[in-house]
Amino acid sequence: MSDHCADDQRSVRVGNSSELAGAVAIVATLDTKGGEASYLAGIIEACGRKTVLIDIGTSNLVPDKQADGMGGRVASPAELLKQIAASTRKQVGGLLQSGAIGAIVGVAGGKGSAVFGEVVSDLPYGFPKLLVSSARPALLAELAVHNDIILYPTLVDLLGINVFTARVLENAGRAVAAMQHAPAEHARKRKVVAITAFGVTTPAANHCVARLADAGADAIVFPANGAGGRKMEQLIAAGEFDGVIDLTTTELADEIVGGTASAGSDRLKAASRHLVPQVIAPGAVDMVNFGPPSSVPDQFRGRQLYSHTPYTTLMRTTASENASVGRLTAERLSHAEGPAIVLWPVKGVSDYDREGGIFRDVDADRAWLDAVKENVHPHIKVRELNCHINDPEFAEAAVTWILKQLRQGDSSHADV
Repeated sequence: MSDHCADDQRSVRVGNSSELAGAVAIVATLDTKGGEASYLAGIIEACGRKTVLIDIGTSNLVPDKQADGMGGRVASPAELLKQIAASTRKQVGGLLQSGAIGAIVGVAGGKGSAVFGEVVSDLPYGFPKLLVSSARPALLAELAVHNDIILYPTLVDLLGINVFTARVLENAGRAVAAMQHAPAEHARKRKVVAITAFGVTTPAANHCVARLADAGADAIVFPANGAGGRKMEQLIAAGEFDGVIDLTTTELADEIVGGTASAGSDRLKAASRHLVPQVIAPGAVDMVNFGPPSSVPDQFRGRQLYSHTPYTTLMRTTASENASVGRLTAERLSHAEGPAIVLWPVKGVSDYDREGGIFRDVDADRAWLDAVKENVHPHIKVRELNCHINDPEFAEAAVTWILKQLRQGDSSHADV
């Protein structure tokens, strides 16, 4: 451990939060990772930050008995981990609300990493979250899908302090010691609009970003790759956006067909629930995403496939699949209580779906539009534009509509 920083700090356990003021919370199973947690605390404290140790271990925990209709039963290991995660999440939320902590770091193996992911799930976007973990890469990848956690895979097991784990913990400790949550002190002065994009709809997103900037609004672009759509929905629900231009709803195609870019069953719901104005477009609904060609499920082997990159294989959607995506879009959009509009680009929904393009299929595309029109609530307007989704005219129409809604709304903190 470094000795060139102040060494008069001390680790404070939960309960003394008044002494912390922006401390780093260390989450660990102290029954198995106590040595690593203490070592990490020393690194952080030597750099001038206080720490609070939060134990998520199970060795001293008495499982709850839960009714199952046949009398009491002891909670299963999975249920026990859920209990620990829920309790710790509430504890961490209280520390954040009081201003006691300004960053959080986890030291964990597989189970502890899963619990850490749950613990930080309610923390704000941008709040420093770092996880030092020996868990399998697939689990860490899943955590990255759900939150903005900074992942530090150890690649060696965390079984005490040695020449390898010491290096990892020292780097992690110094890194998190330099991180500090800085919540906005003032309300936003500009409107903020969320936009979804894919490589094949990037020109449309770029046009929207530029046009919004000219109008004095900020744009935040999310990749429609599953993780991006999921995070956008969470941030809409958290009140981070004044409007949404959902150019690229391809994640719904993956949800329906079984691709790798599904954003889950909450996609296309948050704006409707929270009265956020939204433009909906069928960007990239002509495709479903898979990994390398060898990863495409056997039932799709005879379908039209295209290698977008060596690691991404795109499959052209059929008319039947597009109709299902359209119905799902209409079903979710029909719950909108705030302003909403569907914009349809007659000349194609992606760069691969234009005249002469490899995925151009007018009938398959039209099945999406017909399904939306047949199933969407009458209060949702559907407007057809005689252009391609990546033509400037399409972005102009989307931005013009969203700016009109923003001007009609609360203008207390907006330039638009």
